[in-house]
Amino acid sequence: MANKILYICQEITPYLPETECSTLCRNLTQAMQERGNEIRSFMPRYGSINERRHQLHEVIRLSGMNLIIDDNDHQLIIKVASIPSARVQIYFIDNDDYFARKANLIDPDTNEGFADNDERAIFFARGVLETVRKLRWTPTIVHCHGWFSAVAPVYLKRVFADDPIFRDVKVVVSLYGDTTPGRLDPTMGQKIASEGVSDENLSILNDPSYENLCRFVLDYADGVVIASEKVSPEVLEMVRKSGKPILEYQSPEEQGFFDNYNQFYEQLQ
Repeated sequence: MANKILYICQEITPYLPETECSTLCRNLTQAMQERGNEIRSFMPRYGSINERRHQLHEVIRLSGMNLIIDDNDHQLIIKVASIPSARVQIYFIDNDDYFARKANLIDPDTNEGFADNDERAIFFARGVLETVRKLRWTPTIVHCHGWFSAVAPVYLKRVFADDPIFRDVKVVVSLYGDTTPGRLDPTMGQKIASEGVSDENLSILNDPSYENLCRFVLDYADGVVIASEKVSPEVLEMVRKSGKPILEYQSPEEQGFFDNYNQFYEQLQ
């Protein structure tokens, strides 16, 4: 059975340098499409991305909505580009307040995470889901890659749970070895609550360490992928105790690597 898979990615190559996450997101998208699945992939339009080189262009019919984050209006801009060698289209979530800066997640002046990374992650998650609604496209699987996508599952399970677009969706979370650059803003949970999310689990984000962010997102996941050998032992222990279906780590060079992902999606249906 073919799935309709929404990929919410922290990074995708060739738009950003190759990492475990960016490379897997690039290859997984193509591999699942080649296996007959219908795909939509999203990532942030970080200011370091060369729009001319990668031929990004704005999708006017999807842009223009305002999202309110912490009582402030932020315009949602949607851009799109194609990876020619893969015949894959990538959607980009953009906003001048959050993504115009030339660095991605780490402030080059302080060598620490940007102070508003929590709001940027909230905006990214909301932006993806609102755009999918505008597309009137109903995914069967939403697969989140990287900590920057960690807010999407709570919206799917709490804010959009009754929306016909997302009502029957299964949420998959991939865990990598990279962690958040420092701790996120301790008011992150309050900002998510102000979006209409009523959940006692938000108190975990009063101390938004990477481990607590993982603990938080696990509550809303239907399945977990161990996507790196470098996932911390503490996070691995949390996953094992959660009782969630797990796709264990395997090298991308292993035979049947992408077929195992396809089968994992099938098992969740």
